[in-house]
Parts: sequence; structure tokens; C-alpha cells
Amino acid sequence: MECRVLSVQSHVVRGYVGNKSATFPLQVLGFEVDSINSVQFSNHTGYAHWKGQVLTADELNVLYEGIKLNNVNHYDYVLTGETDFSFHCQYGFCQLSSLKKKKLYVLCDPVMGDQGSMYVPENILPVYRDKVVAVADILTPNQFEAELLTGRKISTEKDALEVMDLLHQMGPDMVVLTSTDLISPHGDQFLVALGSQKMVRADGTTSTQKIRMEMPKVDAVFVGTGDLFAAMLLAWTHHHPKDLKAACEKTVSVLHHVIKRTITYANKMAGPGKRPSPAQLELRMVQSKKDIEYPAIVVEAIVL
Repeated sequence: MECRVLSVQSHVVRGYVGNKSATFPLQVLGFEVDSINSVQFSNHTGYAHWKGQVLTADELNVLYEGIKLNNVNHYDYVLTGETDFSFHCQYGFCQLSSLKKKKLYVLCDPVMGDQGSMYVPENILPVYRDKVVAVADILTPNQFEAELLTGRKISTEKDALEVMDLLHQMGPDMVVLTSTDLISPHGDQFLVALGSQKMVRADGTTSTQKIRMEMPKVDAVFVGTGDLFAAMLLAWTHHHPKDLKAACEKTVSVLHHVIKRTITYANKMAGPGKRPSPAQLELRMVQSKKDIEYPAIVVEAIVL
């Protein structure tokens, strides 16, 4: 049966971020994707220059109204990640999410900041916390964003597990902390991510599965990897709806293969001893098609 995704994210003409990072890999895995570009820029903001336009909430709603009038507004998933940084576009998404119906799942990547610093206006936080998270089925914050949403600091793994439980109480059945500052037992060359999924048993009772993943760090700055992570988590959760471990292992392994191919290409293009440019570090997405379809598992999740 055809599975259709409405993706509300930013868009770039050159490179991979937002909808450009999500659409191709979802299509490779058999999903039909309708995209609303909340932002359309020439390229991502890691370059020295960029130009483009921002979609207002009214313009977003006009686009959706056209879809609705033609009676083709039937989706299995809504995916939202990096959008414009205005309150109005986020509010427009909340209005859109309020149309959520039975069997429609919302995955939200609450893009607000990282490493203790917000890179969106502070008035975005209550929109995510009070509106968006409540309608999300899957939530993919980093540690800092999870702390913002719950008002709780994370210093230990126990703290992180409790924060994910708080986020469950706010709405989502699945929460994945895509990156944390926690120290890996394997050393500081590994990044720790955590996941939690609430499931309903046949007898109506609930259980929660929690996992930890440790991923090798790469000495480079990539743009669009968070958007790719969210898209792949949506896809692999669809294929493994009751197996958080399998869904996350395949998601992280896709990222590993794409990043490895990208850094190899970027270093070759930059030349010996030179740091690659933002253009050289654009994700090698098309070249990674086979890894997206059939990811060799390189990171095994530990069930906690």
C-alpha cells in the first residue's frame, strides 16, 4: 500500500538541508513525499552568502488549502524539521498538525539550538513546548533541545532517561535524543544517543523500551544530517513499528555511510592538509542510494 508523507521544512536550491535531505531518501525507500518549503534559500547558511524567501503562515495555509480542495490531503505521516525562525510559520504548522486524524503520525525535529545556545528567537520555545510536542508521535531533539522543552538539565544517563519519560508525558510515544554530552565508555571519540519508545501490549498495558547508541565522531561540520536522521527514523520506524532498536540501528547506519562517503570525497577535493569547504561537505546523497536502501549495520544499539 502506498505510504504518503507531508514534509514541512526548509529548502535549498544547492545542497542538502531540510526537504532536500529528507525527500530523496524517503522516495528511495518507497514513500511518496509532498513537500511544503517553509524557507527557500539559495544554499544553507553555513556558506558565506545566501539569498532567498521565507514562507509566511498565511502562505503555508493557502498551499495546504489547495491540497485540501482537491481532496488529496490524505497522509500517513507529517514530517517537520528545520523551518523558518519566525513564530508565524511555526504557528501555521501547529494549525496544520491540528488536522491530524486517526492513523496519521507526526514526526517533529524541534530545531531550536545546540551546545547550550539557541539559534532561534526565544518565543519559538513555547510554540514547540505547548503546541507542537503535544501532537508529535515521534520527537527527535538533541540534549539541549530536550532540556529546553522539559526545563530539566541532563548530567547523567539517568537524567536523560527521566527527561525522555517527561517528554513521553507531553505527547510523543517515541523520543530519540539524537546527540548528548554524555561520556561514552569507549572514550570521547564517540557520540552518545538515546531512545525511548512506549508501546501498548495486547492486554492494554504499556511497556517502554530504552536504548543507547554510541557513534564514532567525525572531525567536520555537516549540514542536513539532522534532517536525514529524522527522515530515516520515520522510514525505519514504519518498517519496524515495535522495534526501536532495529529502527535506530538502520537510521544511524545510513547516516554513518552517507557521512563517511561525504568526508572521503570532501578531503579528496580539498587536497592534503586543507579543510574542506561547505560546498565540498555537501552530503553525497545520490551516491549513497544503495546504503539508504540496504544499510549495513555499523552501530548496534544497547537495550537498557
